[in-house]
Amino acid sequence: MPLNIGATTLDIERQTRLAWEAYGEHHLRRGTPLPEVDRITWGPAADGPGDDLLGGLGGLRVLDIGCGPARHAAHLARTHGAHVDAVDASLGQIERARARHRGVPGLRLIHADAVDHLVTATPYDVVYSLSAFHFLDPHRLLPALAPALKPGGRLCFTVLHTNSAGDGPASAVTPRPEVLRLAGGDDLTVHMWVLTPEVWADLLAQYGFRVRDITVLDAPEEHNHASYRLFRAERPARITARPRTARPPAAHAAVGVGAVLLGPRGLLLGRHRLGTRELPGGTVEPGESLQETVVRELAEETGLYADPADVRLLGMLLDRVGDVVRVTFGALVVRWRGEPADQPGESVGDWRWWPLDALPPDLFECSAQILTTWRTDLPIDHAPAHFTPVADPETALPHAGSPDRTAPPARTDP
Repeated sequence: MPLNIGATTLDIERQTRLAWEAYGEHHLRRGTPLPEVDRITWGPAADGPGDDLLGGLGGLRVLDIGCGPARHAAHLARTHGAHVDAVDASLGQIERARARHRGVPGLRLIHADAVDHLVTATPYDVVYSLSAFHFLDPHRLLPALAPALKPGGRLCFTVLHTNSAGDGPASAVTPRPEVLRLAGGDDLTVHMWVLTPEVWADLLAQYGFRVRDITVLDAPEEHNHASYRLFRAERPARITARPRTARPPAAHAAVGVGAVLLGPRGLLLGRHRLGTRELPGGTVEPGESLQETVVRELAEETGLYADPADVRLLGMLLDRVGDVVRVTFGALVVRWRGEPADQPGESVGDWRWWPLDALPPDLFECSAQILTTWRTDLPIDHAPAHFTPVADPETALPHAGSPDRTAPPARTDP
């Protein structure tokens, strides 16, 4: 999916980065102490999930997005032997991290926008983030993150679900303002994408991630409504195509087939109840191949039976009726069984074999288009349609079939 990031979104992210820069400078001036941590704390409760959520980390390349003063990144490098890149857009936060964790083996502190770093980084084995994802537009972050994680790589992150005032998540991918409180200082305004778990899961799937589980992390205080969601996901080692949504799209195309059957007595045509003569055929149904559609429609309309292996696709015709794009596939049936007969409830009947040099004048337009792509020498005029061949009609020679014999090719060269 191509990126289409508007200037407004980038301005919002820039304002948020400036707020975090002010936050980092505030704590630098105050000399706020940075105690060591002995485990990752993913949410507001100290006894929640810990390091084990990330799996084994020894010797792996790990990325911390929005590391702040990098306490957790330093812990993973020291305790688990991971090679951790800790990235933050706030220079003040990175300077706090450098003052406290300089020289920790395996730890690299990087002052950069997370997305800018992702697009140039060597892919990581593990990527994690503690309450930083929601400060970045997911349509900017996730497409950059996907190729920056190795196939089979692990992703863990927390995002805000409900703030301390009880304001819950949104179902639209838009940011909202939140207040960042400074101890002994003024409040700062940041913007966050506070989204429902369903929206986050859909976004992750859209950009190639598979969600493993989602954990609820609530604040332990009785009157604090803050709640977070912890996502564990992975980039699959193998790519799995994402299914279409179950909701049908607005109708803007019609897809059908038309079948050419040429036997010793000529070309098979039926009369539609509206008066036109046409080839057997109809609309493709969900789950069918084009060959299966030909076989089904042939049986439903004429009582003739064929095998999908005996259907040769000629090509695709594209034209337009009003606002609807009409897509019609022409096909040649080279073998069949039975005799054509009218079928109950069908709109086409009166099936007859017509000599190619004496075709009726009232041909249905789609049937006429198919016939002239199959035999360019046929004297049929019709509205133009764009044709894309699938098979060479000169080499896909038709054969007529019956229960007891197979006839030789019935067509002759002009």
